[in-house]
Amino acid sequence: MTARRLSLIGSATTASQGVVVNSEITLTPAYRPGQVLETVPGLDVTTHSGEGKANQYLMRGYNLDHGTDLAVFVDGMPINEPTHAHGQGYADINFMMPQLATDISYTKGTYYADEGDFASVGSIHINYLDTIADQAQVTVGTEDFQHYLVAGSTPLGSGNLLGALETQHYDGPWTTPGDQRKVNTVLRFSSGDSQEGYSLTAMFYHDLWNAQTDQPERALTEGLISSPYSELDPSDAGYAQRSSLSWNFHEGLGDGVLSANAYVISNHLTLWNDFTHFLVDPLNGDQEAQHEDRTTVGGDTSYAWTTQIGNVSNDWLAGLHSRFDFNDVSRMPTEDRIPLTAAQLAAVDYPSYYTESDTVRLSSVAGFVQATTHWTDWFRSVLGFREDYMYGSDTGTWYGTASRTLPEPKASLIFRAARDTELYLSYGIGFHSDDLRGVNQARIEGLPGAPLIAKQTGEEAGVRQDFFDHKVAMTLALYSLDAQSETTYDPDIGQDSAGPGSHRTGFEVNVTYQALRWLELYGSYSGDRARYTTPYDDGTGHLGEYLPNAPFATGQLNLYVTNLGPWKAGLEYRYLSSFPLSSGPCADSAVAADFGHGLTCADAPTAKGTVFGSGYGEWNGDVQYALGKGWTAELGIYNLLNKKANAMEYWYVDRLPGEPDYGQADIHFHPLEPITARLTIAKMF
Repeated sequence: MTARRLSLIGSATTASQGVVVNSEITLTPAYRPGQVLETVPGLDVTTHSGEGKANQYLMRGYNLDHGTDLAVFVDGMPINEPTHAHGQGYADINFMMPQLATDISYTKGTYYADEGDFASVGSIHINYLDTIADQAQVTVGTEDFQHYLVAGSTPLGSGNLLGALETQHYDGPWTTPGDQRKVNTVLRFSSGDSQEGYSLTAMFYHDLWNAQTDQPERALTEGLISSPYSELDPSDAGYAQRSSLSWNFHEGLGDGVLSANAYVISNHLTLWNDFTHFLVDPLNGDQEAQHEDRTTVGGDTSYAWTTQIGNVSNDWLAGLHSRFDFNDVSRMPTEDRIPLTAAQLAAVDYPSYYTESDTVRLSSVAGFVQATTHWTDWFRSVLGFREDYMYGSDTGTWYGTASRTLPEPKASLIFRAARDTELYLSYGIGFHSDDLRGVNQARIEGLPGAPLIAKQTGEEAGVRQDFFDHKVAMTLALYSLDAQSETTYDPDIGQDSAGPGSHRTGFEVNVTYQALRWLELYGSYSGDRARYTTPYDDGTGHLGEYLPNAPFATGQLNLYVTNLGPWKAGLEYRYLSSFPLSSGPCADSAVAADFGHGLTCADAPTAKGTVFGSGYGEWNGDVQYALGKGWTAELGIYNLLNKKANAMEYWYVDRLPGEPDYGQADIHFHPLEPITARLTIAKMF
């Protein structure tokens, strides 16, 4: 199973670039579609509010929120959404069918000319199969989990037609059942291969669910909620609908290969969230509807070719990118998902700026070129240059326009120290875009704000090594990353906003061991240090340089069993270290600014020291058995040891009934689900 990973010696740009092979995708125990991405080393994928919401991503000392610095692509389509109703770079892959995923490739860092917005920490490209065995699956599990899948492909004309349909219902352990109702379809025609061929794919996804938003700890200790699986506002919920048409094309042209893709994506989303309870509205509560109707149109073109000058070979890659988003996005106060009337808002003097309606238009174009030069059989360089231009206009609440151009040089030097050893040195500039509404708001209010494009600068040194006749593969990377503007979370509005700059350093080590013909062991560990470049007030009276929710470490340990007669199995341990929840210790000046009322750290409604989240470790397992005649049985058990921990924690101010009007800072938690079992019976035809 290690062959594809080992083959990267001689072709990879850095030690932190890789490919996840299909056998690992199949055998990795995945509680939800997004956890398939945990096959990417050092990436932790969790959730804090309902099955249909985009996952929470953490990697390399980053709380990536719902995708701010992790670019995700499915079948060539960008999934991240800029200027989003809930979070900048929102990357919802609940529509992805793991059964169709093939050869997930990933990068980390700012060193790749063909990677643009949101890719500075990492990028993940998920391809879809062109053909699949005709099959039907039925999965039932604890907590009323039901999943049904039918899929298959057939030759048609000069190519193949693939179709897949899945439905899912899941309540979960929650006092108010999650009642997820999901329908997902794929129809794909393909012809040829990745060198000479094309595919045309249509997708449709619809999901409804009740959301279990993170809850304040004191609500549990004071008996306002009956268990960690209860919520103060049971009417929180979500609705998502996505449809897309994508085209991918590859053709030999001259001495190279021309690749192109185009896509049209329609996204509709509403999230009903109540984060701060009675802090803003003491009568009706603080629930709000975050809504958007978005159409995204775009495409990419690249050409790869090789030139030879004497004994020096150059592999060239040049390309163009374009993307256009048409987004009507709004935010509206609600109670039990019903919009509040003007009279209700006036009765509590509801802040007018908490209600928004924006008509956003975003344009993104880029060009890049990259040259991989093989100077000798032991040294090659990868030099690239990319330039991005973005323009945005808003004719709504935060009216105005913004634009920026960013030149991005990239460079990597690769030394082949021995047949099975490569050393890497890399440097590059990348970026993530900022929410246009926040950029315009800063201009309107005369405040310093982040530009539409926030620059990030990265450096990395690494090694890739094979041992013992290719039975062991190891990579080690040391990195640093400086961000011009750090995206921060604002619980009052449930959205991200631009904050101060940051500096991160860390290391990542990955080891694969093919112990036996039928047994592979894989381990990954990342240790990280993340700090703001200037002291930051997190809004709770704390002032410091810690980045809230940035983990000190993440790790994985996987065991894969295959080629063992009718048996296959996967065992996974996923680890998230402790992490700071507040930016630093309590500061009297910050308390006075945030809360007033003459409070100091001694009597303010906040802890005195830096607040930390506890992290967790969790075991998951999956066993598959071929029954014969095309029948298979699969048993997945998640949270094997029934670990009691929080999947995610936050620290912010909210207000419960009877508390002072300025509220109280508290840890807000979303628990891990308890031990869960799911049984799948499948028939291949």
